[in-house]
This record gives sequence, structure tokens and C-alpha cells, in this order.
Amino acid sequence: MAAVSRLEHRFLDAGDELNDFTQTCAARGVDGAIVAFTGLARDRAKDGARVDELRLDWHPRLTEQSLQRIAQDALDRFPVTAVYVVHRCGCMAPGDTIVFAAAASPHRREAFQAADYLMDRLKSEAVFWKHESGPDGGRWIEPTEQDGAALARWSD
Repeated sequence: MAAVSRLEHRFLDAGDELNDFTQTCAARGVDGAIVAFTGLARDRAKDGARVDELRLDWHPRLTEQSLQRIAQDALDRFPVTAVYVVHRCGCMAPGDTIVFAAAASPHRREAFQAADYLMDRLKSEAVFWKHESGPDGGRWIEPTEQDGAALARWSD
């Protein structure tokens, strides 16, 4: 398999993605662990305001390249056999799946580390412009200090 990423414009079913990834990895017979993460759109902003819609604007080439670069970096950094990232773009309602990220390896620890790394990088470095809107208006979302601290853990 290797490092695979995809930008999804429609509904993202994390269960289907996990099933497909698991079947692909199981067919190879070398993986003993799969760790997957599913991110959902929240119904509340950081300040507690209601969110009715999350919009992720993207640049087709740059966003796709950033997703693939992050996936490949995880594959190169950790002793994993496969990395898979699917990220939504466009408009989403609370509860919709935003991102599915998974890593497979012969042993669990490496798969956990690779999945954690993927999410820290995706949260801060994937090329998206995030906007949430609700009854109180809209606001652009930027990475937080906590996001930066999480990303800094992986600095060499």
C-alpha cells in the first residue's frame, strides 16, 4: 500500500474507510496493528457558540499535495507499512466526518505513533481555510497554541 491520501468532496464514511483499509492490510499478512482516527465536526466553537456549519476551503493542487506529503512523511518516519488519509473539504454539518487517518504496522506502538503524528500535522499544516458559522455569525479558525505545541513534539 504505502502512503495514500485523498481529498473528499462528499460524505465521508469512516466505517467504510476503516473496512477498506483493514481488508487491504489483512490481505498482505504482515500487519498486526491498525490504528485509526476519525475527526468529527463539532456543534460548538471554542468559545461555546453554536456552530451550524463548518466550511473547509481548499486549493485543489496545494491541498492534495499537502495531504500526500504528510502521509508520506509519516510512512518515512515510523516503521509502519501503510498510511491512509482521507480529508473532507467543502461544507459540513455538526457530526459529519472531517478526517479519517490510519496507520498499519506489525506492532501497535508504531501504528499509534504514526496516527498521532498524522493528526498533529494535518491539524496544523494541511492546506485548508476553515470557517465556522452559526446564529451568532461566522469566524475563521486558526491553529491554536495547543496545536502548535502538539506539532512541536515531532521536531527533530
